[in-house]
Amino acid sequence: MSTVSSSAVVVDLEVDFHNEDETGYVWTWLSEARNPSVITPERIVVVGDDDAIAMARVVDLVEHENGTIVHVETLPGTVAEYFEAVARAAAIPA
Repeated sequence: MSTVSSSAVVVDLEVDFHNEDETGYVWTWLSEARNPSVITPERIVVVGDDDAIAMARVVDLVEHENGTIVHVETLPGTVAEYFEAVARAAAIPA
């Protein structure tokens, strides 16, 4: 997880990193997504709150009477480390 200014990054999904339910995963409402069509099981997304951001894997979407619950698994490392890895992979000549 990385600490950031809330205005520095636009995340795919707003989460409260302390919201873990009985599944052991962080959860939030699908309505918290910038673009809900991006939030699908197994998708890698950027999640965050006002204090921190992280990379996460969407575990599942669960219909609930109040809306759709999204469970995410927070991935190790910082968002910057993922960007650096992608940049290294993109820099390899064909």
